[in-house]
Amino acid sequence: MPESQNKPQKGLNISAKSFLTAIAVILLLMIVCYILTFIVPGGSYARAEDGTLIRDSFTEVEGGIPFWKWLLSPFLVLGASGNTTLIAVLIFLIVIGGVFSALNTCGLMRYMLDMISAKFGKQKYRLMAAITFFFMALGSLIGSFEECVPLVPIVVALAVRLGWDVLTGFSMSLLAVGCGFAAGVFNPFTVGVAQKTAGLPMFSGAWLRLIAFVGIYALLFAFTYRHAKKIGSHENETQEETAFLRNEKMSKGLLLFGVIFGVGILLVLSSAFVPALQDYTMIIVAVTFLTAGVAATLASGMPAKALGQSALSGIVGMLPAVLMILMASSIKYTLETAHILDTILHGAVGMAETLPRFAVILFVYLIVLAMNFFIASGSAKAIMLIPLIVPLAQVFSIPAQLCVLAFAFGDGFSNVFYPTNPVLLISLGLVDMSYGKWIKWSWKFQLTNLLFTSLLLLFGLLIGYH
Repeated sequence: MPESQNKPQKGLNISAKSFLTAIAVILLLMIVCYILTFIVPGGSYARAEDGTLIRDSFTEVEGGIPFWKWLLSPFLVLGASGNTTLIAVLIFLIVIGGVFSALNTCGLMRYMLDMISAKFGKQKYRLMAAITFFFMALGSLIGSFEECVPLVPIVVALAVRLGWDVLTGFSMSLLAVGCGFAAGVFNPFTVGVAQKTAGLPMFSGAWLRLIAFVGIYALLFAFTYRHAKKIGSHENETQEETAFLRNEKMSKGLLLFGVIFGVGILLVLSSAFVPALQDYTMIIVAVTFLTAGVAATLASGMPAKALGQSALSGIVGMLPAVLMILMASSIKYTLETAHILDTILHGAVGMAETLPRFAVILFVYLIVLAMNFFIASGSAKAIMLIPLIVPLAQVFSIPAQLCVLAFAFGDGFSNVFYPTNPVLLISLGLVDMSYGKWIKWSWKFQLTNLLFTSLLLLFGLLIGYH
């Protein structure tokens, strides 16, 4: 087996090469954004009490950002308005790093992978289909994305154990949840907020989003299956036939981990029916994952002192990812502080007014794709964009429901493509894969997906989708 395929099973420390590649890409983007502050004039939209932008309220304001603020923006962003989510993501990452280090050190991860591969080694493509569907369903039905991060290294390690590679596991997990998030059949954070802002019944028009889900799943599974078949070898196909030796302590630890973390997953799933839980899903996953990890490692026979040392090592190993996330988050901070983000949005809306009707809905898709580069939060983008793009679309007799669909597409897919998305950076770091390698491999799927979803939007326009 190639050396790169063994990496996810060795821990979650980020390699120097992966770290430097990501830092170089993000630093370049930071510099480009700083240059834009000298070119793009300042401007601002008025906002209602709930944060929605008021159409036709754009005014020019003084722009620019001092050099020292730009230089320190990766740290100043922690004190910016709306930084709660960013801080939660960083804490979430540290918890994951510490727990996974302990699970690897005590041997529980290896034990779990051996058990699964022994049971499903001869039906692994059915397992691939089921895992891919599970992650897509999490994203599409309850809007899970950040919450799936702890599962990504597990699926990647499982894919490697079954004779595939890191890319296969990443596609089965994070790419799948991103695709499901975009299809958004009942996604409360994109479709739900967007429909509420547009004055539409919650989760109405689900039939076309369901068609999108099925089509995207077929594309994703075909893409992943083809790659897995291509890289598979006779040795990899047969290596899973080795006997699995049961260990009572390890089995007890694994059972504890599954039960406790399973409770957390059930709570996240129930958030689809209990809106009060939706703001706390990341906290729920972090707490249950931490509890499950501690309980499982102790039950498997790991001394408490060794557990603490291993967890601390894992936390230190995640510090490079913390820096990457702060740098990526500073891009939005720079544009907002310089008052040019609203100017860019105003210019994009103005361009749409000059386009033919069929091109307007595709341009709305493009606007959301562009804004998602700077603003990762789906609900925040919905509150910002929907009050602008829906009235614009109605001038061309384009249904608001179709705008919501374009918004969901534009928000979801690029989450697993843009280097400014914290979840993508975290996940790449956890499996020790460079951003460049991921883009080189996934761009063909992203392009195919873009064409498919664009055709769906044009189909919706043709039939007057409401």
